[in-house]
Amino acid sequence: MIKGSLPALVTPFKDGAVDFDTLKRLVDWHLAEGSHGFVPVGTTGESPTLSHAEHEAVIEAVVKTVDGRVPVVAGAGSNNTAEAVRFMQYAEKVGADAALVVTPYYNKPTQAGMIAHFTTLHDCCELPIIIYNIPGRSVVDMTPETMGELAKLPRIIGVKDATGDLSRVPKQRITCGPDFLQLSGEDGTALGFNAHGGRGCISVTANVAPRLCAEFQEATLAGDYGKALELQDRLMPLHIAIFLEPGVAGAKYALSRLGKCSEEVRSPLVGLTQGTKDRIDAAMRHAGLLN
Repeated sequence: MIKGSLPALVTPFKDGAVDFDTLKRLVDWHLAEGSHGFVPVGTTGESPTLSHAEHEAVIEAVVKTVDGRVPVVAGAGSNNTAEAVRFMQYAEKVGADAALVVTPYYNKPTQAGMIAHFTTLHDCCELPIIIYNIPGRSVVDMTPETMGELAKLPRIIGVKDATGDLSRVPKQRITCGPDFLQLSGEDGTALGFNAHGGRGCISVTANVAPRLCAEFQEATLAGDYGKALELQDRLMPLHIAIFLEPGVAGAKYALSRLGKCSEEVRSPLVGLTQGTKDRIDAAMRHAGLLN
């Protein structure tokens, strides 16, 4: 079952190339720390600057390393429907459990266009789909009513909601039904999201603090909001600091401080300024991740 803390997994690089050895070690570390699943090659996995071959190789490497121990939700989104079909079919072929498909960005489809896009992807293979609704990046917002229409399709199973609007959860429960899987796409509001009926978070911070994020999610799903609030207080400065500059750069810097991977990101992203590094260091100490 897909729920809990699912890291939006970074793609480590070494001298410009994907560092598959480090990627596999990261997956094993996350499993030991209690992460409940993985989302490779999303935006935090730097999918915009991976080649198609790299994108597919990362999915396959993560699926093989996980070896069925937890779900793998493969990033398969594109603003080109045919390209997304390719990623969907590949992810199914190598054994991913589901696909994360972002609303098409930049070309600004209508609600009818989004229904057509997701229906084509639904019909192209048997892989379950989680819609990724992030208006701040894609510049389109899938309405709860549109999501409700798509939820009628048997393999449209859920949403990663990064609107930051907690009222979306109950609205989507109305249009999509209470069994529709709602996952937060925003670490800072994940507690409230689950209180409204969410069942987890596809998390950037979980790259850096997998055990704390897993324990936080387990507390909310058990209804122990006192414990969840204590963990949120430890994690909130890190949620903020990681996103002072692009989140993947923040996550990779924090991972480098833990000795888990390099800071390297691909252009047009660049390394962090010293001020942001200092903020992340302080937040990691606050969370108990650094001395």
